[in-house]
Amino acid sequence: MNEQQLQELTERISAEFFGRPFRHKVFFNSRLRTTGGRYRLHDHDIEINPEAYRKHGLDELIGIIKHELCHYHLHLEGKGYRHRDRDFREMLELTGAPRHCAQIREPARRTARHEYRCAGCGARFVRKIRMDTSRYRCGKCRGQIVESN
Repeated sequence: MNEQQLQELTERISAEFFGRPFRHKVFFNSRLRTTGGRYRLHDHDIEINPEAYRKHGLDELIGIIKHELCHYHLHLEGKGYRHRDRDFREMLELTGAPRHCAQIREPARRTARHEYRCAGCGARFVRKIRMDTSRYRCGKCRGQIVESN
């Protein structure tokens, strides 16, 4: 789908589900990482994550457009356009727009990389972030902590 087709789809969804025209721009923004779309308050344009369309298809794209159009129309009317506002939640329900989009990226998983042990009692400590062993003591026996890689 190109940006012209995206613009036409958005205008059609706006007229069909909201009964109001969409008079601004909608475009793909590949820099979006964790969100399916974004409504920009300062210029009223809508950005769509192309990865959401590639991964989940047209139905997910339509849901994202509906969600962003809820922000758009409520903001222009001067009503509550934020996720926490009652007006926004009611419009989501009325139009069948999803509150959240499907997961786009897998969350980064950090693994424990640093292992320490107590020189006194032998207790093991596993940490994600490196620690300065000269500043800390064992919480069980007050012994010295040493790195045990």
